[in-house]
Amino acid sequence: MTAYQPPGESGAGTGPARGPAPAAYDAVVLAGGAARRLGGADKPGVRVGGRALLDRVLAACAGARGTVVVAAPRPTARPVTWAHEDPPGGGPLAALDAGLRHTTAEHVVVLSADLPFLEARTVDRLLSTLRASAADGVLLTDPEGRDQPLVAAYDASRLREGLALLTDRHDGLAGLPLRRLIAELNLTRISDPVASFDCDTWDDIATARARIREHGHVLDEWISTVKDELGIDLEVDIRGLLDLARDAAHGVDRPAAPLTTFLVGYAAAQAGGGPEAVAEAARKAAALAARWAEESTETTQTSGAEPQPDVAPDATPDTRPDAG
Repeated sequence: MTAYQPPGESGAGTGPARGPAPAAYDAVVLAGGAARRLGGADKPGVRVGGRALLDRVLAACAGARGTVVVAAPRPTARPVTWAHEDPPGGGPLAALDAGLRHTTAEHVVVLSADLPFLEARTVDRLLSTLRASAADGVLLTDPEGRDQPLVAAYDASRLREGLALLTDRHDGLAGLPLRRLIAELNLTRISDPVASFDCDTWDDIATARARIREHGHVLDEWISTVKDELGIDLEVDIRGLLDLARDAAHGVDRPAAPLTTFLVGYAAAQAGGGPEAVAEAARKAAALAARWAEESTETTQTSGAEPQPDVAPDATPDTRPDAG
């Protein structure tokens, strides 16, 4: 979907948070840069598993009250607020300062736009660790123990203080590396080798594309991609739906599986949508498939038996003396 809002407008919500959060947070995604190691390609738009890298990151911070992307506007799967660093190409600190100006929450999640395996649970972990500590921020480290300041949650006021200090000290933020800001903050670090994986080269892109097609990953990746493509923000019991499809295929007929799951979705939509509506429609369809399978089994078991009278199964024989 096209989700452009001119800089300065408040960001639209990016979907409901996953469960009750202790406090709201905002997200700033840095999606600029020259991507020299990718030959100048549009890195945020490179697709992994059918989704642009930027959209994958936006899905991970869907619980944010507002999301700011510092980059040139483009179509995105979720609505965001766009911002630009001053001067253009001024580097990560200038971009962070530009994005932070559009946020108001006490805590802000700061992310780069090249994290193919970042998930909402990692964002939640960063925030919960920050809220439980007295630190200025919590960031991830990669498998080699290196800091990843663009996969982190920060106290927004401390970020602003640090940026103001560096602005005064260096007469601006253009060209300054992120480590200058990190050195001014009291930080806690947590490890997440998968979520901290970023795509700097085409080899990294190839690795990411191969991993999501591995057994154990491909189904979740496909479902997430389809939901983004269709604009669906709904958590459902995937295993339950797969069980329903299996029962329909085995108990009725193989083509019954996709058609049954389609009808479940249609019925859930008519009932107002939501996980509860899907679960109820799936329950009814599963019970019907079970009854169908039972009848099929009973028919098979009695196919060689003596013919039975054509009466209802709950009929009571007439035992009166004059019964004909």
